[in-house]
Amino acid sequence: MSRKFVAAVLIIASVLLATLSFYAWQIVKTPNLQVGENDKDFELLIPRGASFETVMDTLEKHNVVNDKMSFRFLARFMKYTDHVKFGRYVIKKEMSNHDAIRKLRSGAQDPMNVTFNNIRLKDDLIARLGRKFEFGPDKLDSLLNDPVVCQRYGFDTTTIMCMFLPNTYEFFWTTSATNFLDRMADEYKKFWTPERQQKAKDLGLTQTQVQTLASIVESESKKNDEKPRVAGVYLNRLKKGMLLEADPTLVFAHRDFTIRRVLNVHKQIDSPYNTYRFKGLPPGPINLPMLSSIDAVLNAENHDYLYFVARADFSGYHTFASTYEEHMNNARIYHAELNKRGIMK
Repeated sequence: MSRKFVAAVLIIASVLLATLSFYAWQIVKTPNLQVGENDKDFELLIPRGASFETVMDTLEKHNVVNDKMSFRFLARFMKYTDHVKFGRYVIKKEMSNHDAIRKLRSGAQDPMNVTFNNIRLKDDLIARLGRKFEFGPDKLDSLLNDPVVCQRYGFDTTTIMCMFLPNTYEFFWTTSATNFLDRMADEYKKFWTPERQQKAKDLGLTQTQVQTLASIVESESKKNDEKPRVAGVYLNRLKKGMLLEADPTLVFAHRDFTIRRVLNVHKQIDSPYNTYRFKGLPPGPINLPMLSSIDAVLNAENHDYLYFVARADFSGYHTFASTYEEHMNNARIYHAELNKRGIMK
């Protein structure tokens, strides 16, 4: 065998080795996920019992993988095809095959931020929160409408809404429904410090009653600097044994949140939430009040106001009055402006 032949073989072998090495490097290290037009991270949700093909179907459906063949090859080589782990994984922009598969194979889930606010009905709460988790709305619905479960946390099926304090919380997508409720109960206990509990007792209200009143205050005013004054009005009415006559409770009773102007016909509804007919607080909150509204009740202004009506300038603030005569004069001004603007219902 001539030296030239040997040299040629070595050169060819070197080229092939270099080519294979470069291709192997490309398979492992070159960005292959969320490349090109996909300029955002991708949230990959892998349900329990999912196969590798299920994962690939999701990735292909959303055009996450650029070179599918190289991804499949490395997935088999790294034995991920037989070790798929359920969970929520964030696929980063321009992620390599190796980094993505290593993450998926290890089951290193990414937590998610769960934020909820501006919720009126328990059904809305169930739908919004349930779909954020693997357990789904149906499971959450069955728990929150189970009297035994609600009693375990110190509530009934109506007041269980109070346990959910609007905020942003970190969870894993695979958190069970029971563990989710346990966490909400822990957050509820943290919020209700001994100081807040004492303030509620000083007002002669339970924690649930404070939050129910806070939900009314929340509906009446979005101005944090005004909420303690609004809370003071309702507390004065409770002390005097007056009807609360809170328009938002009528809207809630009718379940018609398009109502902008409460009329006498609305006041005829036979509902425990009709505070124009039944004294005291309604049986539960009419929304999930913000923490600022709860604290507004606990730190309500001490004044002699018994009435208030929205300002005619539609600024979101209210005009307060101590006497009915003064209040009616303020109300006429406001209603005249409603008529002027054609707001009839």
